[in-house]
Amino acid sequence: MSSLDDLIERAKMLHSEGRSQSQIADEMSLSVETITWLLTQQKGEKAAPKDILIDWSAISCYADMLEDISVMMLKRFYYAQEELLESDEKEICEPDVIIGIAHSGIPLATMIAGEEDCQFTMYHPKKHAQGENPAGSLNSSFANVTGKKCLIVDDVITSGNTVSEAVDYIRSHGGCPVGIVVIFDKRGIKEINDVPLYSLVKAERID
Repeated sequence: MSSLDDLIERAKMLHSEGRSQSQIADEMSLSVETITWLLTQQKGEKAAPKDILIDWSAISCYADMLEDISVMMLKRFYYAQEELLESDEKEICEPDVIIGIAHSGIPLATMIAGEEDCQFTMYHPKKHAQGENPAGSLNSSFANVTGKKCLIVDDVITSGNTVSEAVDYIRSHGGCPVGIVVIFDKRGIKEINDVPLYSLVKAERID
């Protein structure tokens, strides 16, 4: 795990390259609050916000390992569906479209869509948008979500705000979010905006 000084140096380097605090938070899988602290505080001056550092670059750097973990995420979704089928006698819900949250969710969603042989699109959250009135958007060059069952994919849940925004956007455009799958859940939650959340790993602080 990186030392605090290494994190401060990396955050400041990314900021010097023109990235916003939200973009740095995405890239480092930390909360915006933590990034603000890293950019403004020196070690020992003030207690850091409570957060969990997740570095999965040993996987994300290799396409074959990304494919492996994408298959695991898809299996996690279907195993949960089978458990619901046993308890509630509901039918297994097969998604029509896989939606990757920019940026880290995109390669995962692409591979899941290929494995599942269904359509793919990507969601760009408003924190990545430019202009006076930034807004989230789906990329119109890819699949349309209207009238389709959508599975949302990202790497890490930190606050849940970005995925919550994506769920609302998809619904407002006629799509039906049927699940959210992530590798790491840092909040330990079961759903976001009434959409079930499935993670491979739950990471929690014990203070």
